[in-house]
Amino acid sequence: MARIAVVDDERVIADGVAAYLRRDGHDVEVAGTAPDAIELARSEPDLMVLDVMLADGSGFDVLRTLRGEGHSVPVIILSARVDVIDRVAGLEIGADDYVTKPFEPRELVARVGAVLRRTQAATDPATDTADGSPEHQVVHDLEVSVATREVRRGDTEIPLTRTEFDLLVALAEHPGHVLSRGQLASGIFGGWYDESDRTIDSHVRNLRQKLGPRPGGGEYVETVRGVGYRFARG
Repeated sequence: MARIAVVDDERVIADGVAAYLRRDGHDVEVAGTAPDAIELARSEPDLMVLDVMLADGSGFDVLRTLRGEGHSVPVIILSARVDVIDRVAGLEIGADDYVTKPFEPRELVARVGAVLRRTQAATDPATDTADGSPEHQVVHDLEVSVATREVRRGDTEIPLTRTEFDLLVALAEHPGHVLSRGQLASGIFGGWYDESDRTIDSHVRNLRQKLGPRPGGGEYVETVRGVGYRFARG
């Protein structure tokens, strides 16, 4: 059971989400304003489901405040905005996932579970290599440590979000092999994927920006049009 904060100024939606999460065994608290969301996040819940369009402010601003204060609570953004630029903005600020309205409640519950599992893996050394991932990899000029969840280029650490790190590991484990968006989503988001969902694309975009070009030029993560992505061979 996890303690989850649900923030939405539409009470019907907030109560509906809360009901599904409680049915899944979680302890849920509901808030409807930006100040209440910040206060609730400061009490350190295990995860927050945060609507973008609040009556008294933006969920993006709430998230900026939390990340600026150093709060690492995992956040799943809810939004009626479907534009890629909005999705990218949320993920760049530090959201762990982005779900567009209207949504299937069971999908949201599955995504909550996936984020919670990743969070546990990030904080519990006993689960870091439970999936058989190599504890330490050197790929091109990057050192990837599953045990510490760090990526370094020489002495410089490259800060990645939980999702970006999991995406990098999934791809780097199989250099040269193409993984579809559905395969990546299944491993990262708990199996729910819709062809119109561009979350994986947004995370890949952010990951490429942070990694920069690989030695000799080109991207670490290559696009295979119509199929998915692959990690470049050495």
